[in-house]
Amino acid sequence: MNCLQNLPRCSVSPLLGFGCIQRDHSSSSSSLKMLISPPIKANDPKSRLVLHAVSESKSSSEMSGVAKDEEKSDEYSQDMTQAMGAVLTYRHELGMNYNFIRPDLIVGSCLQTPEDVDKLRKIGVKTIFCLQQDPDLEYFGVDISSIQAYAKKYSDIQHIRCEIRDFDAFDLRMRLPAVVGTLYKAVKRNGGVTYVHCTAGMGRAPAVALTYMFWVQGYKLMEAHKLLMSKRSCFPKLDAIRNATIDILTGLKRKTVTLTLKDKGFSRVEISGLDIGWGQL
Repeated sequence: MNCLQNLPRCSVSPLLGFGCIQRDHSSSSSSLKMLISPPIKANDPKSRLVLHAVSESKSSSEMSGVAKDEEKSDEYSQDMTQAMGAVLTYRHELGMNYNFIRPDLIVGSCLQTPEDVDKLRKIGVKTIFCLQQDPDLEYFGVDISSIQAYAKKYSDIQHIRCEIRDFDAFDLRMRLPAVVGTLYKAVKRNGGVTYVHCTAGMGRAPAVALTYMFWVQGYKLMEAHKLLMSKRSCFPKLDAIRNATIDILTGLKRKTVTLTLKDKGFSRVEISGLDIGWGQL
């Protein structure tokens, strides 16, 4: 896809709305205690209460699954904090979470089940914009194919993937023009509310939403950033957005540079300067 160019600007509407969804995993200890109650009588109202409580308790395999998700969330949060340079925490086991940045734009975490599509449809989402790569999905065991297949059953919502590498500011910079271009076309086509997400909704997704507000919706970059940060705890890479903007303005022209070292007495060579993807070499 070509770089994003000549996109129309629109007036900025007053910011309204805030929302989030979380799942509540309550302890099952009370249910387990009820299992040692006296024999159950079929017509006893109290026995029906016991049966209801037992049916809602978690099996050992379910509890083990939650524990594994918690462990993975801890590891992911540590990696994210180290890579992003800010203390960020993501709890995958609590389910999908999100925030309205504008009435027509939501930034959130990844969908985990097909039922999450229904949750988004209920709040007016017309475009689900996924930035995850396959390794991101595999890490938390998300079945993206079932989510995509479920979304296709409905004519009022579209699931789109535009992959960006996690914790990689240079890949974000290079991918932003194409990703935002695809997002712009989807919003024009589908209208309604757009849900932009990565894994935790704290790095790639807010960066894409911020860039979209800056390039397309007519916000100044720092005004959009202030608005975003007032709605969601996140850490979009501003330098990546600035560099991507410069790339567009300069036409993404590339020039080969040759470095020659004449002094043979060195033991170590270090190169510093603009982020031009040294880490990708």
